[in-house]
Amino acid sequence: MGLGAIDLNLLVALEALLEEKNVTHAGVRLSTSQSAMSGSLARLRRHFNDELLVRMGREYELTPLAERLLPVVQASLYKAEEAMSLTRRFEPELSRQRFSVVMSDYLMTVFVEPLLRAIAEQAPGVRIDFHPLVYGQPETETHLRCHDLMMVPLGYRLPGISEAVMRDRFVCIVDPDNPRLKDGRLTLQDLAEMPHAASAFGKSLTPADRQLETLGITPRVQVSAPGFSVLPFLVGGTDLVAMVPERLARRFEGFARCVTVPAPFPDVPLVEAMYWHNNRHSDPAHRWLRETVRMVGAALDEPAASPVAASAADGRAAVPIAGSCPALPAAGDGTAIPATDASHSDHAFPPLVTAS
Repeated sequence: MGLGAIDLNLLVALEALLEEKNVTHAGVRLSTSQSAMSGSLARLRRHFNDELLVRMGREYELTPLAERLLPVVQASLYKAEEAMSLTRRFEPELSRQRFSVVMSDYLMTVFVEPLLRAIAEQAPGVRIDFHPLVYGQPETETHLRCHDLMMVPLGYRLPGISEAVMRDRFVCIVDPDNPRLKDGRLTLQDLAEMPHAASAFGKSLTPADRQLETLGITPRVQVSAPGFSVLPFLVGGTDLVAMVPERLARRFEGFARCVTVPAPFPDVPLVEAMYWHNNRHSDPAHRWLRETVRMVGAALDEPAASPVAASAADGRAAVPIAGSCPALPAAGDGTAIPATDASHSDHAFPPLVTAS
């Protein structure tokens, strides 16, 4: 049978159905109705004379033929996308492109605003759909293919390509009247004895958690919450302490009853990266999106122009108050963090330094 006799749109539907193993999820992915996807599945079953998806309890599984089809269909669509990108132009000022980007709540708080301003200046018709990062979600090629970019700490073992975008460091936040504060600082003993408000990331530890573990401190977690953004509101009016990225802490000063103080150990860097699937690498629109994200990250990483070293009327010392963090060390051992990463080694968790 020649290609002219086949609806090639069915290849897109076939890939979504085989990857999602679910008619409803495939329909959401392709922005089409469940009934339309069911119709596509019926046509594909007739074409291959095979069920392709079979129900096993409450889930669906691929038939042996479908297992063999999946990599062939993925490779075929990749080549088709690559061929089309060779002739496609992208003009930001005229484009009405729609991108899908996954971010943590932390990046939603500190990165989205400058990113949207940059996009509005260059491409006012471009739309960005932001999606939350679901911790514990399988780090698979299928998940990465569903979005243009995933922005997560460098070190996620996602297939494809990654590039470091922005650096931050961990600080402590407490209520301004917390009796543990002495000259605007906390000690390691304070962190060992104080109740903590912590972010829950499944079984994963944050770099700050791992630093405490290295120092022999097991935080006494009294309250946990998904992500970092709610933590500034949990410490206000309590004796809790939380460890969060500095840019997020600064973002909430004035909105939540908390103050930012340095961590009582050497800086623990947090390196955020963008990840993308290989099939988008040469697409002109995607290259423009990556360059825009890269530009925003570089601007945020610029050192603060005039840090303020003292706090207000109560006379407590404080860490610099600025729109962006002071320049951060590249890694705990002083080595540079590579701009791009193909091996996906554990760059999000640099070697830790014991406090002197």
